[in-house]
Amino acid sequence: MPEPTPFDLVVIGAGPGGYVAAIRAAQLGLPVACVEKDPRPGGTCLNVGCIPSKALLDSSELYHQAKTRFARHGIKVSQLELDLPTMMARKDEVVAALTRGVASLLKKNKIESIRGTATIANRDTVVVKTPDGERRLSAKHILIATGSAPTPLPAIPFDGEKILSSTEALSLPTVPESLLVIGAGAIGLELGSVWRRLGSKVTILEFMDRIAPAMDVEMAGQLQRSLEKQGMEFRLGAAAKSARIDGDKVVVTYEISGKTETFTADRCLVAVGRRPYIDGLGLVDLGVEIDRRGFVVVDEHYQTRVPGVYAIGDVIGGAMLAHKAEEEGVVA
Repeated sequence: MPEPTPFDLVVIGAGPGGYVAAIRAAQLGLPVACVEKDPRPGGTCLNVGCIPSKALLDSSELYHQAKTRFARHGIKVSQLELDLPTMMARKDEVVAALTRGVASLLKKNKIESIRGTATIANRDTVVVKTPDGERRLSAKHILIATGSAPTPLPAIPFDGEKILSSTEALSLPTVPESLLVIGAGAIGLELGSVWRRLGSKVTILEFMDRIAPAMDVEMAGQLQRSLEKQGMEFRLGAAAKSARIDGDKVVVTYEISGKTETFTADRCLVAVGRRPYIDGLGLVDLGVEIDRRGFVVVDEHYQTRVPGVYAIGDVIGGAMLAHKAEEEGVVA
């Protein structure tokens, strides 16, 4: 077996936290490798999160304005038509342009980008399963920046067809006649708004008694009124219990005000949060502490209980935001 390639730092994950940390370390003179399991760098934010959702919000807002507001400005649009494939292609190109930019930055800073799935074999060795076979990396320091993944409901697992995570909801081939969204946080509200503007009948179930529970109460109320004007419907204090596929529909059972009710829709988007992604890293065997919610425990310097092994971003909890991960990467 060939000798491991030596690096001062191996970063696992090329999302906003990982690639920024790798670039900062390289600027400080460290030989750095950045391992990413997906075909393109950028993580959830650039590939299946912030960037594609904002691209669709932009496009759907223009369509909505052309349909409902242009006439009052004296702009007449005859035979307005939605070309969803073109809209999706534009979204994909926005994503591709930004991920190409990240790849260019990694290359410019002489960071070795490695495509594959990483496992931390021991305190100073990372094993990467690449498309061309296994590769071993020797590391003085290891930084875990593997991010997060959509959280399924135990009784309503994703199937990618009728019961969707945010990833599938960003790439639907057609506008569903009806969409049920479980969860009134940022992700559910954004994607619900996109598909409502494009013509879907959108209903949102939320366990809490208001939408956007993490937001200021008054602002959340203003947001709900604005979304209701768009035509979105809300059922608050509703607890989703189960789902079943009935032909080409999905039927969701939920409890509200002590009663059990059902809701039938073409698609169901489950947007109840995200979980830390630590699958296959071997952290427990390594001795890294994981809390009861699955997050990696770190100290004030972002170091885990294992000396030389650090973690940042979504995988350590707190606000799951790109700019938070970026700053943690610089500090680490």
